[in-house]
Amino acid sequence: MYIFEKRKKKIQNFHEELLALNNEPFEIGNGIITRYKHPVITAQHVPLEWRYDFDPATNPFFEERICVNATFNAGAIKWAGKYLLVVRVEGADRKSFFAIAESPNGTDNFRFWDAPCIIPQIEGAPDTNIYDMRLTAHRDGWIYGIFCTERKDPAAPKGDTSAAVANAGIVRTKDLKTWERMPDLVSDTGQQRNVVLHPEFINGKYALFTRPQDGFIDVGNGGGIGLGFVDDMRNPIVKNETIFYQKHYHTVYELKNGQGPAPIKTPQGWLHLAHGVRNTAAGLRYVLYMFMTDLQNITKVTHSPAGYFMAPLGDERIGDVSNVLFANGWIAEDDGRVFIYYASSDTRIHVATSTVTQLVDYVQNTPEDKYTSYQSVQNILNLIEKNKTCLAKTEGTK
Repeated sequence: MYIFEKRKKKIQNFHEELLALNNEPFEIGNGIITRYKHPVITAQHVPLEWRYDFDPATNPFFEERICVNATFNAGAIKWAGKYLLVVRVEGADRKSFFAIAESPNGTDNFRFWDAPCIIPQIEGAPDTNIYDMRLTAHRDGWIYGIFCTERKDPAAPKGDTSAAVANAGIVRTKDLKTWERMPDLVSDTGQQRNVVLHPEFINGKYALFTRPQDGFIDVGNGGGIGLGFVDDMRNPIVKNETIFYQKHYHTVYELKNGQGPAPIKTPQGWLHLAHGVRNTAAGLRYVLYMFMTDLQNITKVTHSPAGYFMAPLGDERIGDVSNVLFANGWIAEDDGRVFIYYASSDTRIHVATSTVTQLVDYVQNTPEDKYTSYQSVQNILNLIEKNKTCLAKTEGTK
C-alpha cells in the first residue's frame, strides 16, 4: 500500500503541474506567426484514469496499465467560449482513437473531457484504425467530422499483414458528445485521405476537398488536392471530382499534396492551410504551406506563396515519424485572431497564433514559386532592388 500511495501521489502531482503549465510565446518570429514554447498536448496530458488502475488490490505498484504513445493531428473548433481539440490519441497498441481536450484560452491548460469519443461502427465493416479528424461547422447546422478509416486490404495475398485500405469516414454531431455515423465516402478515384468538408454549400451541394491516391501508401496518379460534390451527406457519393492543385516537381509538395483544415473565409478570398510532402535521403519530409482561392470559384487559386509556411524546428523534428509537421485544425476568432494547431513528428500538438490580416498579407505578398533556381534568385534580386529604393528614401529623410 505504501508503494501504491507514494507513486500515485507523485504521478498525480506531476500530472497537475503539467496541465496547469502556462505557455509563453517566443518573442522573435518571422512576423507571420508566433510559436509557443511548450506543446499544448502530449501523451502525458491524457487523464491518469485512462492509463492507471487505481485499485491497490489489482495494481499494488501503481503501474501504467494502458500506455498512450502519442497525441497529435487534432481537429479544432471554438465551442461555448472554449477552444476544443479533437485529438488523435494513439495507444502503445498502435490503435488511434479520438478524444476532446478543452482550453479556456487556446494556448495552454488543455484538459481532456471525461472519456474518449465513441465513434459508431458501420455494420459489417468495423474500423481497424481511425485518425486525423477534420471538423467543419457547416451551414446546414451540423458539425461534421471527416477522418481516415483504415481497414485491412481484403485483396491482400495470404500472409500479407500490412496491406491496408484507407477511406474517409464521416460523423456528425450537434453537441460534440453524441456522434452519428454516416456511410463512408464513395469515390471512383481510388483510396482517399485528408478529405475536408467546405463550410458552405456550393450551388446547393456539399463540397469536399479530397486527396485521392492509388494505394494506401503510394499516391500514384493522385496526390493532389481535389474537389468533389455530394448531394446528401447521408449518402456521400462524390461526383465531378477534379484535381485543382497538382503535385509539382521539385517543390515542397512534389510527392503528396493535401488539404489541412477547412479554409477560412476572408474578404480577399478563401485562406487554405495544406501539407506538402517531398522525399529526402532521410525519408519523407512533411511541411505546411498556404494558398488562397477565389471567393466565388473555390478551385481558382489566386495566390500561392513559394515554399513552406511552417516546417519542423528544433525538437519538433524528433518523434515517432521524424521531420514532420501536420495540421488539420485551426480556429479563426471574430476579432481576427487565428490559432493554428499543428503536430510535430506524429508525437505531440503545438499551437501557433497569427491574425487573418497577417496571413492574407503573407499569402498575397510573398513571391510565387517559379520552379527554377534562376527564378528564385530573381525573386531575391527584385527584393534587393526594392529595398535599395526604400532605404535610399529613408536615408534622404534623415
